[in-house]
Amino acid sequence: MVDDALVLVSHPMRLGLNSPHELRSWRDAAPDLVVGMEGAPGAQAGAFGTFGHPRYQRGEYEHSPTPHSWPDYPADVYRTRGGFDWATSVVGGLWDSLLAEGLPFWITANSDHHLEAHDSTTVGPYPPGHTFDTLGRHPLPVPTETPQHGSDYWPGKFSRNHTFVTRRSPRGVMAGLRAGRSWVDHGHLVADVVVVRGRRTRRGKGPGRHRAETLGGRLVVRRGSTVELSVTITPTDYRNAVEIRPRLAHVDVIRGRITGPREDRDSWRAPDTRVVEQTDVSGREGTYTLTYRFTADESFYLRLRGSDGNRGCVGPLGASIDPRGPIPHGSEPGAGNPWLDTWFYTNPVFVEVR
Repeated sequence: MVDDALVLVSHPMRLGLNSPHELRSWRDAAPDLVVGMEGAPGAQAGAFGTFGHPRYQRGEYEHSPTPHSWPDYPADVYRTRGGFDWATSVVGGLWDSLLAEGLPFWITANSDHHLEAHDSTTVGPYPPGHTFDTLGRHPLPVPTETPQHGSDYWPGKFSRNHTFVTRRSPRGVMAGLRAGRSWVDHGHLVADVVVVRGRRTRRGKGPGRHRAETLGGRLVVRRGSTVELSVTITPTDYRNAVEIRPRLAHVDVIRGRITGPREDRDSWRAPDTRVVEQTDVSGREGTYTLTYRFTADESFYLRLRGSDGNRGCVGPLGASIDPRGPIPHGSEPGAGNPWLDTWFYTNPVFVEVR
């Protein structure tokens, strides 16, 4: 197994170049190497820069179809929703179509830093006769008197990956990412999210059998068992970089049926995936635990999503699939401030019925 390299597909839908069959083929060809995609891109201040423009979007998703784009994607694929790529943020969409095959395919949230938002420095001038290609780097930054139009945030300032590791080392972090033991958030929305355990119970007399799993794990149970999803959340108790103390408003549980490999490798829909629980947690203080129980009558997966509740709408696949999900950027004027529209997402837990 390759343990010192990972491939995460960058900006999956910004240009619509990555077709569903390509994502599946990359994953199948190197499952230890191609482990997922950039669920939320960098450049989160793209719509919040100093020199604003109506076309600017979070993640710099400001494109339209090109001759190289996969033609069967819908028009809104080129916009982020709540700062997350369309492939991640649409319940029952492309990411769920991969998870519904039982594929371990994970997401990350990237900082992707080029130029700091509202920073008053800019890239200096190139020496006479040189460009980036000839110099091999950007010139050193120089100060200016006014903030510039950077659209990025320093690593960890806005976008964060939270990965559970067993070894404090680069390879340990990579092993955690490879296993899917991670969740992501924006704006320091929550301090911690822990999936405590899964539980399987045996029908009939006698005590049930218990087994713990966490994010990225696979719980094998008998048909008819009760599976318990126990989620412990620690709210953020400090102010973030823009002096906002984030408040989590709701936690959503998304459930999808595992159907196995698709005959149509260009399918981007998972019709049996939907939001099955929405819990209002506004006003809760201190660490708390949410518990959900499901009957394992078929193989399925569970993943979590949460929001500050500031912006939401019915998902693009209908209210029965997602009654209140993230809003696509560009749909409302003046709604580009990323700090006022923050979400967290977890990787899934799989439940396999035998």
